[in-house]
Amino acid sequence: MIWFRSALYSLGLLVLTPLFTLIAILVLPLPAVTRNTIVAWWARLMFIWLRITCGLTFKVEGAENIPHGPAMIMCKHQSAWETMALQLIFPAQVWVLKRELLRIPFFGWGLAATSPIAIDRGQRAQAQKQLMEQGRDRLNKGLWIVIFPEGTRIKPGERGQYKQGGARLAKDLEVPIVPVAMNSGEFWPKNSFCKWPGEVTVRIGAPISPEGKNSLTLINEVENWIEGEMAQITGRGPCYVAPSKAE
Repeated sequence: MIWFRSALYSLGLLVLTPLFTLIAILVLPLPAVTRNTIVAWWARLMFIWLRITCGLTFKVEGAENIPHGPAMIMCKHQSAWETMALQLIFPAQVWVLKRELLRIPFFGWGLAATSPIAIDRGQRAQAQKQLMEQGRDRLNKGLWIVIFPEGTRIKPGERGQYKQGGARLAKDLEVPIVPVAMNSGEFWPKNSFCKWPGEVTVRIGAPISPEGKNSLTLINEVENWIEGEMAQITGRGPCYVAPSKAE
């Protein structure tokens, strides 16, 4: 039954994604915030379909911590789920991502229309420069910036290395960091076709100011908050497997 319901969800994804790719291209002349707000309806519709087909919902704790002005979101990354969820929870935003993702048919083309900060990780020196230049441009347009500080999806119960690039960017752009913890991988595992019913927990922390802090201190503060919250919400979903003591 899980497989069948997940297949129904995927069918909706195959129908809606090309449609919204076309919409994303048609709204390119519009201002960035307006364009991204329109494209975010793809995520809204997919979440309605996800609830209907797979019985997967979510709750947000700490929404009162979302600031009014543009900020940087640093989020735990366990699943493809949060790439859609953040569009529903926060104002219009762009992601820092690998340039190769923009080459994915339909999904990547639509993603390109949202003005992401696309960097070439093979050129590390140029990537940092691109990050700064494009980040300042997106903030000036009223868009938030989303960064997954561990750089890749991490299995539930595990902890990746938090990289300082996002913290350096926040300092240079003088914007607060909003830390986000979530247990999405316990319902929609990494690289899994199946999605399990349940309720994902999303916790939003108070903005962390970069003022007076170096990038290491800043990213450590972000990491401590996220991982502290992860310890409280981990283990609630059906796909959670506790790491062995040997690990």
